[in-house]
Amino acid sequence: MISVLLVDDQDLVRMGLRALISGEADTTVAGEAADGIAAVAEARRVRPDVVLMDIRMPGIDGIEATRRIAEDPDLTATRVIVLTTFEHDQYVVDGLRAGASGFLLKNTPPADLVAAIRTVHDGGALLAPSATRTLIREFTAASPRALEPHPRIGDLTDREREVVGLVAQGMSNQEIAEELVLSPATARTHVSRAMIKLSARDRAQLVVFAYQSGLA
Repeated sequence: MISVLLVDDQDLVRMGLRALISGEADTTVAGEAADGIAAVAEARRVRPDVVLMDIRMPGIDGIEATRRIAEDPDLTATRVIVLTTFEHDQYVVDGLRAGASGFLLKNTPPADLVAAIRTVHDGGALLAPSATRTLIREFTAASPRALEPHPRIGDLTDREREVVGLVAQGMSNQEIAEELVLSPATARTHVSRAMIKLSARDRAQLVVFAYQSGLA
């Protein structure tokens, strides 16, 4: 069973999410929280597999709550999906930087939300759809920041740097393989080695490192 922590300051939203997740054979609601501080405390108490995290909440917001969860050594196995109401929410990239494994709009179809929970739980990231690529480009362009290269970016081979750049474009391993004329297994190996070298939690964090280091 995949345990899910629901974090949203609206009771109605949590109620809908609870009904959806409880209705699936492989997912269960581990707990709920209505603000960021409670979210961190509840995450430490129940140690969920996945957290569905709202952004705008009383107390600390979802970005700071995500950061505290991602930095907690006792929650290294917990993955956070940021939920946002607005399609052009500038906080999404900050959420990814804070350690989220991806983000979804709150109007995401129920089946897609459940599939996203399974994807993140299995180690994937919600960065492949073309809509997400567009959002990330818009957020980055709207909020230009000085480059902050990862201290180990120099450890990557030229091919790994190229692969990381393609990951940041939202490409899957299969798409990277086709782009670089490699086997999918080789592409997957390059991605895995880059993640190990950069100590990336998942592909989402790899994308953040790529943007910060000027590879995307």
